[in-house]
Parts: sequence; C-alpha cells; structure tokens
Amino acid sequence: MRGPVARSLRHVARKRLDQTPFQVDVVDSTHDGRGVARLADGKAVFVAGALPGEQVLAQRTARSRSFDEAVALEVLRASEHRVAPRCAHFGICGGCALQHLDSGQQILSKQRVLRENFERIGHVTPTRWMPPLVDHPWGYRRKGRFSVRRVDKKDKTLVGFRERDPRFVADLHECHTVIPAIGAVVPALSALVDGLAARSHIPQIEFIAGDATPEFDGVALVFRHLQPLSDVDHAALVAFGQRQRMAIFLQPGGVDSVHPLWPASPALAFRLAPWDVELTFRPLDFIQVNARLNEAMIAHTFELLDLAPGDRVLDLFCGLGNFTLPLARRVREVVGVEGEAGLVARARENAAHNGLANAEFFAADLTQDQRGTAWMRQGFDKLLLDPPRSGAIDVLRQLPLERFGRIVYVSCHPASLARDAGYLVNERGWTLADAGVMDMFPQTAHVESIALFVKK
Repeated sequence: MRGPVARSLRHVARKRLDQTPFQVDVVDSTHDGRGVARLADGKAVFVAGALPGEQVLAQRTARSRSFDEAVALEVLRASEHRVAPRCAHFGICGGCALQHLDSGQQILSKQRVLRENFERIGHVTPTRWMPPLVDHPWGYRRKGRFSVRRVDKKDKTLVGFRERDPRFVADLHECHTVIPAIGAVVPALSALVDGLAARSHIPQIEFIAGDATPEFDGVALVFRHLQPLSDVDHAALVAFGQRQRMAIFLQPGGVDSVHPLWPASPALAFRLAPWDVELTFRPLDFIQVNARLNEAMIAHTFELLDLAPGDRVLDLFCGLGNFTLPLARRVREVVGVEGEAGLVARARENAAHNGLANAEFFAADLTQDQRGTAWMRQGFDKLLLDPPRSGAIDVLRQLPLERFGRIVYVSCHPASLARDAGYLVNERGWTLADAGVMDMFPQTAHVESIALFVKK
C-alpha cells in the first residue's frame, strides 16, 4: 500500500507504540552492541545502551512480530564492565556503539561474535585462537564521512555522523574516535558551511588523512555540493583550508568529478615505514582507517604467511597495494588483483613510485569467472585475501587451491569469513589453523578478523 492512506496508517501505528517505561534484566548482547532482554511472554527486546548483567529501565522505540527495540533510560544495576563514555554525544551519535563498555570487554565481545559465526555459519573451529591485535582505542580514525544538514529551526548547519536514528545528523561539538586534527575542527566545519551561500546544497564532507607535507598537514576534505559554488564560497573554503592546513577538494558530481580547490595539486600519501613503502592515494580511495593497527596487521599477516624470499604470492582484493607492495619487499614476486580499475592503476603507479618491479597488478571482477585469465593460471606459493563484506566465496570456488601452501584471510565481516571458512574446511579439505580479531574500529561493534588456513 502506498500514498497518503499508507502514510496515515503508519502514523497511527507509531502512535500506538507503547512507550511506557519498563524494567528488564539484560542477559546477552547483539552483534551491534545492544543488550538483549526477555519480556514476560518470552519475546526478545534489544536495548540500546544496556550491557549484559544489567537491570535497566527501558522504553520501546520500535516493535515487530519477533522482537522489540528499546533504549535504556536508566541503569538500575550496572555491569562491573560499564565505564563512563568519553564523548558527550554517545548515545545520540551513531558513530560509536560501545563507549560504555570497558575496552578489554569490547575485545572479548568481538571474539565471541567471531566464534559464534564460525560455529553457527561455517561449522568450523580454529585449532588455535590467536591473541587479539589491538592498539590505542581513541583518536585512530583517519577516513570517514560526515553528513551535513541545514536545520532552520536551530538556525545552524549540523556537521557530524548520523544519529542512531539515521534520519537525523548528530550535532557534534567533538569526536574522540577520529584523529585529533579532524575531531577538533568539527564545530569550525559547521560554522564554515553555515556561512556558505550553498549551505543547503552540501550533503556531506568526506575526510581522509595521510602524512603531512610542506603545504598542508596531511588531512583532505571533500565537499560534495549539489549546485555550483560561488566565487565567495570558493574563497571561504580556500581560507579555511589555509587556516587549518587542510587540503580542500570539491565533488560536484560522481566520484570522477572530485578535484582539488586548494592546494592546486595536493600530494596525498602515507608511508609504511617498516617496509620502506609509500602509498599515494586519491581522496575517495579506500585506505585502512586505523594507521597504526594497519601496520601491525600487515606484520601479523606476513608472519602467518610464513614468507620465504623465493615465494610467489597472490594478493586478491589488493586495492592500492596496502599488502602487495610491502610483500614485494619480502618475496620474489607478488601479483595483486582488484576489481576497481582506478585502484589498480594507482597500485601500478605506487609500485613504480617505490621502484618495485616484482609487483604486478590486474583488474578483474572477482565475483565473475576468472579461470581463463593469465594470472589465474600462474603458479603461486601463498594466497592472501582481503575481500569486502561480501567475502571471497566466488573466487575461492574457482581457484586451484591445491597449488597454495598457505592461505591467510583478512576479513571485515565475520559472517562472510565464517561461510568461506566452512567452504575451505568442509568442501576443499583445508584446516582452519589460527583465527583472531583485530580491533581496527575501537568503540564500535565492527569486527575485523584474520584467519590462517593450512593443508591437512
């Protein structure tokens, strides 16, 4: 049903939602960090802001046939693992889900999520659980997107992450998970956009950070704008960039429309010092959000691969060469394959930039049949996978896996890793030797993990 009648019925349904506060005991947690409680009739209710072991006063925010959703109004009996959130916006801003949980318990929660996915989806268990890979839990995020919204009732422009209710933009005054150079200027960004003539036509600002240069301090901002900007607006953006020492890019259309405003040709790059590699990138390219954990992850991956100088390594979903180019410093030859042609072009540029002639790159859609391609027919000693959330099942089904000595799988989604692990173990005869979590996104429920597969 659509149209005014349907909207009216939805409005009535919302009005009928019983929002009377109720008391519940929280017995578990969901994969997105909410507490799980049971009502008297056995129905599950997911409570934002509540932790296992707590008793809370909650209020419904949504109802469905199989479960209700609620928010904790008051903690009546607190968990021993509850901590005071560092950020004043926690509970409203949707950028974080776990600031109220001790950092050590956050890791244990993520390990539990990974274990449950292995058991429930893949029907596998690793021979060994590796210690978690962790780093400092604050001020780590170097890439992200702020939403922008002009709110006439408040007579201001909001710049921030979406609220837990994604219809709204959080009115941020600070952010402790992004790198300090970004977190400290959120109010200034809000004031900047509010002073632009085009303030109602700027829906988002992307940020990304590399290493400092003589011209700017490494941070780049991309202003998406739906209408052309005036000369006055251009001047205001340039002045902000110069004052904050941040590169300013504009995006009037799609990804290919992004271009620098100031400086004229900003150099975006970051070094992976342990391997003497510098990766250049564009402002909307994918890079790992946590720079320090990224280096630890690369080193850990190389240990699991058990690299030898004479190895040939296949790196699938290689992106800009985050793993590929450091690998080239350690092995005889490495081949990187990536679906996005632009990233492959920049990976090749990065190989040349670093003087690495033993790194070769191919553009290929790894969800499609690649069995006739030249790179698929080559012989390799080790396999590295770092796929998107959808996982790597399509390419795993095509690969001559018997030719590899080891497989290391870096995952940003435990469910797809578990599915693919089940395939490798139960259908292709590999052993899940080691697995563990990597805390790439502290204070969030996001689970990054890594797994090693060896031949039986």
